[in-house]
Amino acid sequence: MDHFRGLFDKLDKNKDGFISHEELQSEMRRIGVEPVFEKVQAILSNYDQNEDGRLSYQEFLIYMMDREKKWKIDFHALDRNKCGAIDLDDIMILFKELGLVISKTNAKRIIQMMDEDNSMTVDWEEFLQHVIINPAENIGELVSSWKHNLVFDVGESRSLPIELSQDETDLSIWGNFILAAGLADAVSRTVTAPIDMLKTRLQVFGSKAVSLGLRELQTGGFRSLWQGNAVNVLKGTPQSTLQCFIYAQMRLSTLGERDSLSVHQRFGLGCVSGAVAHAVFYPLEVLKVRLNLQPAGTYNGVLGCAKLIYQNESVAAFYRGFKPSILCMIPYAGVECAVHQSIISWARQDPEHISDSKLFLFSFAAFASGQATSYPLAVIRTQQQAQAFCSTSHKPADALQGLVGIYEKYGVRGFYNGMGASFVRAVPCVLLNYTLTSKFETLLSSVF
Repeated sequence: MDHFRGLFDKLDKNKDGFISHEELQSEMRRIGVEPVFEKVQAILSNYDQNEDGRLSYQEFLIYMMDREKKWKIDFHALDRNKCGAIDLDDIMILFKELGLVISKTNAKRIIQMMDEDNSMTVDWEEFLQHVIINPAENIGELVSSWKHNLVFDVGESRSLPIELSQDETDLSIWGNFILAAGLADAVSRTVTAPIDMLKTRLQVFGSKAVSLGLRELQTGGFRSLWQGNAVNVLKGTPQSTLQCFIYAQMRLSTLGERDSLSVHQRFGLGCVSGAVAHAVFYPLEVLKVRLNLQPAGTYNGVLGCAKLIYQNESVAAFYRGFKPSILCMIPYAGVECAVHQSIISWARQDPEHISDSKLFLFSFAAFASGQATSYPLAVIRTQQQAQAFCSTSHKPADALQGLVGIYEKYGVRGFYNGMGASFVRAVPCVLLNYTLTSKFETLLSSVF
């Protein structure tokens, strides 16, 4: 019973003789358990006998003994060579039997999640401690939680190019995650669509954007605030998914046997993956800007907009403003990715840094860094996309002339028209994506 008492004392951070909801939740979050709140509530509802919202040693002991009885057989099954411990080869064999592919680097990371004495093996006590904190019901659910701990998803309105392991690059394996992230992305974009439209108008019209927007609201109605949102949703998730895959494949090639990438490597991979994905889906960005800026009813939906652009202009119009846009995306994606992955790598070294509020701040810091370095080029891009039909927009021949023109008319402030709206939009986007992705994934897992 000594190891049970030791684990109880470890979880009882404030040494008051009880494990609180917050203490249990903090330890679960440290090892990547999702969804944390629901898991903690399940434990308390089954083992908090006096319903005081915490676990005494006797209550926790009953829980630990139940977990010991449940997982003893599974541990011996995982210990293939019957040496009394799970090693790297055992983890790789387990994944192979489940039809998954895992690199040695990520198998090592799974061992390190449970390994308390740095032996690179997991004995029964270490394994039991892990499944007590990670209340999975079976091997499949435990493996799923391990995979989740190797992935981190967050961003303004999309997934960042997260550091995916080899097995996560298979769509059949993490399809629920992609679908859940897509649904969360669609909700966050839809909820914040009016702010996004305001940002676009500010980039093109400057200080006149608000008065023009109010005039449009009077003629087009409340519904006009969501004009262009459908194409924005269609563009967002496929683009971010493609970016994730490109980043993951290049990362695997660059990483080799090393545990992590340097900041310069993260920046470079972020630049390339962001630029390629952006180039593929750029025509949808042009359609979104057109729908945002034209009066309601000008186009008969997304396809009608695309048809009129093709008939009245040319195929090249779908890539209008592409040069400043790709110049904008390269530093934005590179800086955001490098800052985000570097902060997360640092945060994982100390469990105190892994909390919902701090992860949100880390993600927002990465987004803000990317925005600040690239926003003037984003303004030029939007103005070039709008110049074919908007007489009040600037008509820069190239990015340099566009920057000069904005400075002459608005000064330095003009380079950042709409950035405040972009930051305001980022807050609910991050919160919605972070919250809804786990909710949708739990729902999808129960359905499929």
